[in-house]
Amino acid sequence: MGSPGANPAAPGNGAEEAAGLSDHERERLGRSEFAICVATFYEELAERLLNGAVQGFSAGGVSAASVHTFETPGAFELPLAAKWCAESDRFAGVACLGAVIRGETSHYDHVCSEAARGIQDVQLSTGVPCSFGVITCDTMEQALARSGGDKRDQGRNAAVAVMRMALIREDLAQ
Repeated sequence: MGSPGANPAAPGNGAEEAAGLSDHERERLGRSEFAICVATFYEELAERLLNGAVQGFSAGGVSAASVHTFETPGAFELPLAAKWCAESDRFAGVACLGAVIRGETSHYDHVCSEAARGIQDVQLSTGVPCSFGVITCDTMEQALARSGGDKRDQGRNAAVAVMRMALIREDLAQ
């Protein structure tokens, strides 16, 4: 996979406003480290989701050096990677990214269900926010539409969601 864009939240491109975070929230988030666990089964989608997440974190004030990426073979493996990240005590949150596209068997249902359940279990058992940025859809065209650049960008939305949850956790810890 290629590396994410250099400065996706450069002033004037609207990225800061799109995250919906105040300057104070961005300052607080800028002191945190975050993990991204990305399933690479569909490499093009993984790269698009990763780029969106990096843009989301950047818009939230989190530097590229404070975002750590861990690749898994597929969506089914995301919960374990998220658990390892959460239990490391290094990260304020974990954005879990991937795509599962329906095939002709029930495999899709099992993978989607277990990935969602597993990621939810990780955040509930560790208290570390984990966002579900896994696209579950019927076609590659649907996945592409949800993996890049606009308001339906699951990668970006997962980053924003996990940052918002990290802020809530921090507020309640004070």
